[in-house]
Amino acid sequence: MSQVLPALVMLDPFLLIVLGGIAVGSLLLVYGLGRAATERSPSAVRIEGTGRRQSAAATRSDFVKLARRDATGLAGALAPETMEERFQVQHALARAGFRGSKAVARFYAIRVGLGLGLPAVLIGLVALSRSPELWVPAVLADGLSGMSSLFLVQSLALLAAIGFFAPAIWLNRLVKQRRQAIEDAFPNALDLIQISVEAGMGFDAAMIRVAEEIHEVAPHLSEELLLAQSEIQAGRDRARALVDMGRRTGVDEVTSFVNVVLQSMQFGTSISDALTTYAEEMRMKRELKAQEKANKLPVQMSAVMALLMLPAIVSLTLGPVIIRYINYFAAG
Repeated sequence: MSQVLPALVMLDPFLLIVLGGIAVGSLLLVYGLGRAATERSPSAVRIEGTGRRQSAAATRSDFVKLARRDATGLAGALAPETMEERFQVQHALARAGFRGSKAVARFYAIRVGLGLGLPAVLIGLVALSRSPELWVPAVLADGLSGMSSLFLVQSLALLAAIGFFAPAIWLNRLVKQRRQAIEDAFPNALDLIQISVEAGMGFDAAMIRVAEEIHEVAPHLSEELLLAQSEIQAGRDRARALVDMGRRTGVDEVTSFVNVVLQSMQFGTSISDALTTYAEEMRMKRELKAQEKANKLPVQMSAVMALLMLPAIVSLTLGPVIIRYINYFAAG
């Protein structure tokens, strides 16, 4: 660090100020464009109607309360302004497995930190490449020293965009992977819950036992089941805890499972019979999904085969003709 600072001092102070301003301006520009692309007009919000907003607010879980606790100090400045955006980000983080009252603020702190840190790293490398006292690899020194001002500005803007949007892309990918893992593991877990209930165990005890058994093969689903049961044991309403579990996972099968269980408890029907019926529907659905994928294979394979075979067929058909014309004109 003591060697990097003299290298920065040797640069023109005006150039350092300009580069720092460009880095900050690039981050603000990227953030503003992202907000403008996702922000909805007031007229579109009013069209939705107050009834829908009230029903959505009534069905929200404790994520909204956690998001409200985020809106304080610097953490609140980094998080989205509107409560709707805070709820969406909090919901996405919860589906990825990140929970807590500071999850939104930390997520945006990482985005802002990367958006400013990557351009700062580039500025530091440029300073090192122009310092005769410090040894820098020749390839890196030649590439950075020959960088034009326009290319440097473009690189700073690109790094700011990558640093700010890369965490959001990574979060969406993590949510999809976690949702797919839960979706793949849930049918087997449902069968185990059904067998446990039929064997005489209570529903809550069956969920805990199954969650402990599948922890090694399906840690995400096990975590959600244990979290729901922990909330129930802590005194939270069972319906609210199960609904939140279905909303956190984002899997339609889990949401349907929650609805089946709640309706069975509400109307006093046998949970064992309800789970048996729903398990049969799940097996049928999985079979239909497998048949759908099998029916799509011939179409997908035909496209690949046509793409690979068409050049060979064209070459075999037109090759002799092209060779004949080449020989004819060469002889003439």
